Amino acid sequence: MLTENELKRYERQIRIFGEDGQERLKNAKVFIAGAGGLGSAISIYLAAAGIGRIRIVDHEKTELSNLNRQILHWDEDIGKRKAVSAEEKLKKINPYVRVEAMSETIEENNIFELVDDFDLIVDAMDNFHTRYLLNRTAIVKNIAFFHGAINGLYGQATTIIPGKTACLRCLFPEPPPLMTFPVVGATCGVIGCIQVTEVIKYIVKMGGFLENKLLLWDGLNAKIDEIELERNPSCEDCGWK
Repeated sequence: MLTENELKRYERQIRIFGEDGQERLKNAKVFIAGAGGLGSAISIYLAAAGIGRIRIVDHEKTELSNLNRQILHWDEDIGKRKAVSAEEKLKKINPYVRVEAMSETIEENNIFELVDDFDLIVDAMDNFHTRYLLNRTAIVKNIAFFHGAINGLYGQATTIIPGKTACLRCLFPEPPPLMTFPVVGATCGVIGCIQVTEVIKYIVKMGGFLENKLLLWDGLNAKIDEIELERNPSCEDCGWK
């Protein structure tokens, strides 16, 4: 049940999806992979929305060059583990949310333990090796996977439902080359907020999703496009599903 304080705190969004919807958010368990640019925007807005339990995982330390986009982390956090910094901020944003921040490297030998019994996975990573691990884990656990990626003033997002939609490996059979790419902080905000909107709708069971659609954000020209996607029946990750 929602407390009186929670009813007041979430009053404006309860007008959209009702107390039942807010209770669904309160009971939800969301796993966020990454506490960088995307992870900052995603975790802040999920915490503010009242997600009951958030686990955010990142093994890196905060650097000065992160601060143009990673809004969870401030000057005084330089040298601090991002997981520690994230937990401090998110608990202040919403004390009604249970935040579990873990300073771990997501790897094949620990990913199932890290994701544990969480309801869905949100991709806030910057490399496809880890994204593929998250993708396969979502398929095996049969939970939704919310992908987002950015590069400069461009970004993309899609919602992956195992057994129903194309998975990440269907879209990108081979990973793009590793590189240090440019980033404008606002792009993280745009794509991260799209992912959050998808997550909230999915939990409260409202509206349509980016299922079998890849949303493309062109911030340079202020354009949004969508590409229709199809499952690859021979996909090495989801072809068996």
